[in-house]
Amino acid sequence: MSGRPLDVLEASLDEPVTVSLKDGTAFFGVLAGYDQHMNVVLEDAADAPTLDDALGDLDVESVEDTTIIRGDNVVAIKA
Repeated sequence: MSGRPLDVLEASLDEPVTVSLKDGTAFFGVLAGYDQHMNVVLEDAADAPTLDDALGDLDVESVEDTTIIRGDNVVAIKA
């Protein structure tokens, strides 16, 4: 897959992705949404190693089965 970053995200909607954060943690889930600031919404997300470690000082919010990650914490998104 190649192209502009937002085009790649658009093609990855409703697909499983791995979102790597700048603190070294990663979230795995289905990409449910994004915006031009790379804020991402994951459904059925799991993280490693623990949610408490991942939340630290980063802006990550979990609501039911939805995880919202602020774009300035994102290092990479792998489809």
